[in-house]
Amino acid sequence: MFRVIRRAWRYMVFALSGRLDELSDPRIQIEQAIQEAKEQHQRLTQQAAAVIGNERELEMRLARSLEETGKLQANARQAILLAEQSRAAGDERKALSYEDSARAFASRLVAAETAMQDAQLMHERAAQASGQARAAVENNAMALQKKIAERMRLLSQLDQAKMQEQLNKAMGDLSGLAPAGDTPTMDAVREKIEKRYARSLGEAELTSNSVEARMIEVERASIDVEGAARLEAIRDSLGLSKKPEVES
Repeated sequence: MFRVIRRAWRYMVFALSGRLDELSDPRIQIEQAIQEAKEQHQRLTQQAAAVIGNERELEMRLARSLEETGKLQANARQAILLAEQSRAAGDERKALSYEDSARAFASRLVAAETAMQDAQLMHERAAQASGQARAAVENNAMALQKKIAERMRLLSQLDQAKMQEQLNKAMGDLSGLAPAGDTPTMDAVREKIEKRYARSLGEAELTSNSVEARMIEVERASIDVEGAARLEAIRDSLGLSKKPEVES
């Protein structure tokens, strides 16, 4: 039972998805795809900016570590020189004090050099990640430009398809192949006229062969004979009667 319900659900989802695809406007779908691509590029750019910013931060930290290491090394050397000068002057107590300072600077120098090495390693990794982020942004920008160009091509193709569909519909209407609507086609009008014309011919044929028609035809013939006789009488009264032709 569960399998049947699942199959029915999948069928309904597939049917509705197909129906939605048919009803969806391709122009809107294209714009949605481009908008999604732009938003994805923006998110990638923001992530790349964070990676590059981390590289810059580590670079500044490394610069501070180098500067601090240089200062500690210079201070340790200066303390040793002062200790030697004090010993040469016979001030052993002061010389020992400078040597203690030199050891303290040396200890701090070791810690600073360790931190500098760690910062340098982190900066190298950040620089590598930054390079990958830059390449990803550039590649995605090129892909976005291709999609925008593809959008222009698809929109132009869509406009051409709509014009072709309208032309096909117009040609179908002219050829009488269009489905019947409020306006009848030429074929329908021609068929209607031909039916009326054939019916009228049939009615005329039936009327001409009826008894009443033959009686009217006889009466008309009698009237024509009387009219011819009357016309001949008028000619005689005017002396214009035709003379019989003499055969030679």
